[in-house]
Amino acid sequence: MNSIPAPTIEYGTLAPLLVVFGAAIIGVLVEAFVPRYMRKPIHVALTLLSLAGAFALVLLQVVRGQVSTTASAVGALAVDGPSLFIWGVILVLSFVCVLLINDEGHFVASAAAVPGSADEEEAESAGGGHTEVYPLVLFAVGGMLLFPASHDLLMMFVALEVMSLPLYLLCGLARRRRLLSQEASMKYFLLGAFSSAFFLYGAAMIYGFAGTVSLPGINQALAAGGALDPLLMIGLAMLGVGLMFKIGAAPFQAWKPDVYQGAPTPITALMASGTLVAAVGAVLRVFWVGLGNLDWNWRPVIWGIAALTMIVGSILAITQTDIKRMLAYSSIAHAGFLLVGVMATFGTAAQNAASLKAILFYLAVYGITTVGAFAVVTLVRDPGGEAGHLSRWAGLGKRAPMLAGAFAFFLLAFAGIPLTSGFFGKYAVFAAALESGTQPGDSMGGWMAALVVVGVVASAIAAFFYVRVIVLMFFSEPSADGPAIAVPSMGTVAVIAVSLLVTVGVGLYPESVLGVADDAARSLFIR
Repeated sequence: MNSIPAPTIEYGTLAPLLVVFGAAIIGVLVEAFVPRYMRKPIHVALTLLSLAGAFALVLLQVVRGQVSTTASAVGALAVDGPSLFIWGVILVLSFVCVLLINDEGHFVASAAAVPGSADEEEAESAGGGHTEVYPLVLFAVGGMLLFPASHDLLMMFVALEVMSLPLYLLCGLARRRRLLSQEASMKYFLLGAFSSAFFLYGAAMIYGFAGTVSLPGINQALAAGGALDPLLMIGLAMLGVGLMFKIGAAPFQAWKPDVYQGAPTPITALMASGTLVAAVGAVLRVFWVGLGNLDWNWRPVIWGIAALTMIVGSILAITQTDIKRMLAYSSIAHAGFLLVGVMATFGTAAQNAASLKAILFYLAVYGITTVGAFAVVTLVRDPGGEAGHLSRWAGLGKRAPMLAGAFAFFLLAFAGIPLTSGFFGKYAVFAAALESGTQPGDSMGGWMAALVVVGVVASAIAAFFYVRVIVLMFFSEPSADGPAIAVPSMGTVAVIAVSLLVTVGVGLYPESVLGVADDAARSLFIR
């Protein structure tokens, strides 16, 4: 009788993942066995230490040059340079988001109580709170780390669910505007489950074509022929729907404004930064590694999605009157800019590495700017909660000039104004796309230039609504009953200060991050 060989698990390589998931499991035990009054300080310390420890382990692997050259966990995970870079970005973004989550007043005292009921009032007066937010965040972050490093479609689906399920719950825990928060949670859950079904069915179809769910195996099956197989085409379309939903690309973007508006703002910051970084990493993994030999087929589709996403995000943002919805449409537009980089895959290995470097750089600088912007949003408040309507932000520059100045700088970075990190992010992505279009034999060369033109026009349109908010803050008179500026905690101050420092610093010295992204991009492997 043949024995089943024991799998080989590279625990050192996977240590950052194991730390985060281990801390999440310990957090569940804390909820079960620790008295209520002791839970929050334990959770906060455990969450921050685990995220910092996981980041230190990522740095240790990079400094020691221990970047894996083969797939780990029996071929299920690819811990290469891009994965480690994305892990580092996600862990930093998650750490600063937890500092926002730690502030009082964001989460409901009892999610099970009917909004406005006596039970809810009783829970609030008793000082209740949902400390299970912290292990849920850790599980979501673990899924974010697993998603872009997945080396086969089955592991990617598991990562997608581990990342998404905690976020569905967290979106419905806002302390204010309870009905809006519950509506956001339900919409996200239903549409997210629908997109997950598309992803899983697409993976099944591709398995039917290739006989494997391994991304390199799928790429080898494509190289052997059969690129027009119906199973492959249907699977590619359905897989694309699931992935495009997670990054909020048009026409799958409808969930983003509602969910961003209704969710607690620290959770919105986590989704707008960490989830987008993880999802774009997964898109790169699937389309560059798994479907690299089919790029002549999917690149025209991604071209259309990227153009539509940039246009929809930029134009619809102009019509918004709520600050969080405006930032949601801004996120949609930025997803389109990132897809321009995904398109830039035709060329030599060095050219592909340059394109990947641009995408990684964009993800890092956009993520930290996004967290800083949402941190500012948490401080501008009405009696009913955060002051979401844009009219309430009129004259903020005169009431709180430093806060308004920081927010204005974040908006300028989103717009891609020179001397901000956002300018170099867009420049790197557009330059990579143009360079890719000049490669000999690329039938989409002219189309790449046209896509960059669409991106530049969309950036100009987006600059309008960013500048509109700046004008509203600094050139309008504040109303007598204007919103109050909450006294920020040390955590919120640290988040805004670090985000501003990175946005300014990378805008002045982009080589500091570009060099790291370049080193990471050169070690993408498909074995």
